[in-house]
Amino acid sequence: MVRYNPFMNHTLTLADYEALAELRYQIRRFLHFSEEASRTAGLEPRQHQLMLALKGLPKGARPRIGELAERLQIRHHSTVELVNRLSAAGHVRRQRTGKDRREVLLSLTPSGEKVLRELSLHHRAELRVQGPALICALRRAIQINKGDCLVSKTTSRTRRDRKACPK
Repeated sequence: MVRYNPFMNHTLTLADYEALAELRYQIRRFLHFSEEASRTAGLEPRQHQLMLALKGLPKGARPRIGELAERLQIRHHSTVELVNRLSAAGHVRRQRTGKDRREVLLSLTPSGEKVLRELSLHHRAELRVQGPALICALRRAIQINKGDCLVSKTTSRTRRDRKACPK
């Protein structure tokens, strides 16, 4: 959904389009790496995403299907199918709670923990390689020029940032 902001500058330059295209490219590069790493580990990419979302839920969030569907931005029934497949593979377990036992909480099994740990270590290492280009592309894409908003925002940049990410 595109939201209208009356204070936003509605002009785009070629540099703006280039910055947005570069950001999409850098995101896609990392996602491609992630998808391939997931498949190599014997998981579909969304299965890996669900396991990561489950392990990384914020404090206080209940590990339920609905919560994971929201975090993955997919439909409830799609999340159920992912959980079914992960459960059948021995990576996720369901536990009924409450007096009427209607609430189902999810958790990773030791096997799921092991697979997720290996993938997460691999992803963190790859982010250390691809991260600077991704950060640079994001900074270029969200660069706020005078007139684009009511309050001017600035960021401090280190020498390394300046070298890797020209204005």
